[in-house]
Amino acid sequence: MRRPLAGRGVHGDNGPRQNRRMPDVTDLKDLELILRTRSPLIAVETREESRAVDLFRRAAARAGQALYRWSAVDGLSRLDADAAPQRSLTEPERVLAHIRASRGGGGLYLLLDFHPYLEDPFTVRHLREIAQVEAGASLTLALIGPNMPVPDELRDVTARFTLRLPDLAALRGIIEEEAAAWGRQHQQRLQARAAVVDALARNLMGLTEADARRLARNAIHDDGALTETDLPALAEAKYRLLDGGSVLSFELETAKMADVAGLSRLKAWLEMRRSVFLAESPPPGLDAPKGVLLLGVQGAGKSLAAKACAGAFGVPLLRLDFGTLYNKFYGETERNLREALATAGQMAPCVLWIDEIEKGLATDSEGGPSRRILGTLLTWMAERDSPVFMVATANDVESLPPELLRKGRFDEIFFVDLPAPPVRGEIFRIHLAKRGQETSGFDLEALALASEGFSGAEIEQAVVAALYAAHGSGMPLDTDRLLAEIAGTRPLSVLMAEKIAYLRAWAADRTVSAD
Repeated sequence: MRRPLAGRGVHGDNGPRQNRRMPDVTDLKDLELILRTRSPLIAVETREESRAVDLFRRAAARAGQALYRWSAVDGLSRLDADAAPQRSLTEPERVLAHIRASRGGGGLYLLLDFHPYLEDPFTVRHLREIAQVEAGASLTLALIGPNMPVPDELRDVTARFTLRLPDLAALRGIIEEEAAAWGRQHQQRLQARAAVVDALARNLMGLTEADARRLARNAIHDDGALTETDLPALAEAKYRLLDGGSVLSFELETAKMADVAGLSRLKAWLEMRRSVFLAESPPPGLDAPKGVLLLGVQGAGKSLAAKACAGAFGVPLLRLDFGTLYNKFYGETERNLREALATAGQMAPCVLWIDEIEKGLATDSEGGPSRRILGTLLTWMAERDSPVFMVATANDVESLPPELLRKGRFDEIFFVDLPAPPVRGEIFRIHLAKRGQETSGFDLEALALASEGFSGAEIEQAVVAALYAAHGSGMPLDTDRLLAEIAGTRPLSVLMAEKIAYLRAWAADRTVSAD
């Protein structure tokens, strides 16, 4: 049942919740601390320029300092007094010379989008000389921009300041504000459930306030309601916003657990951890779930299980293809991985799926790219603090490095075996129903017995092939046609019997059965 989303709170399952905007109190305190240390240069990397300027405005007012703003368009202007901008100072070197000449007056100078000029050695040297003279004085230059790399020459005189992103409470407040604005515009209250608002807020984690507000507004104005159907589109929009050429891919279709036959132990394991994974902080004594490794026979359903993990948690699914990481230039491969993992952190809560992980971590010479990738991945696995649930799938266990398999890397290692007869019957039912066939007209038990040794993928292909044969003959699909297709197929368990037997023997005492 949907309930109205009021302007000052969500009337959901747990009663009204107060609307809370993210206060900039903590950011302001952090900024004031930096200013009190008299750092001559401050690097502020942010896309929220107006918010950063407002913070400096408040800090300058509280400290009684003069505040100046510079841009290449308007030149230099004073923000705490009525004065015409000095448009003759639009060139960076001219404004730096002006600041250096008037250093006795002190003050805060905000240099907006200054990063392109940091590639000029003369500008860098000019900044360094100002910083060396003004170290410990009352003059501070703040370099503000969406990308603010600090040259080596300036690192010892530069402090970094980062604006905090909205937390869950702030994101709920943003959603409620946008709902109230929609209600005033349409003279009615927005319909939503508290659980949907909470899920929406979790999906907005990692975004700036401006971006979160825009995506929330789009979700509300799309159909005048907030429902579960808004979540996939919002997650995709967030990923497009954060992507920037990442090697990650966003998986639009996440499987529901009902679409996965068998795997009862894995399903129960995930359900037991769902509430803890989605909680703002884990209950006392419990660690947040980190991830699982799925080993098993090819085609047995590992990839589908990985997609179902995202469906079980109700979070976005990101897929990392190790093949796209590699770059011929030294260090670029690891950088690609770090950027992909950082994007996953911004998308949190989410599931990060690494398919056929052994292909990217195959043993090579000491210091080779695979070893460096492994080191980067293991460091991230040990140190990550964002709710990113990692699901790695592998077919060839002998290729996996022992460092990855030791206890603590994954919460659990599950083995996905070939399906048992009852599960095979369920797989037939799922694929027949998916293709518009009335399953009551098929002998599922006979099909399950006849397909001994078949994987889920092979059962699906048997259904597809039988449908083509039925279509070609102009006759409806029936059990006999499916049985004929099964009889004419040699499954992987027959073609690679020795390898599968070895894999089962290896997994018997080392892993947990997913079924």
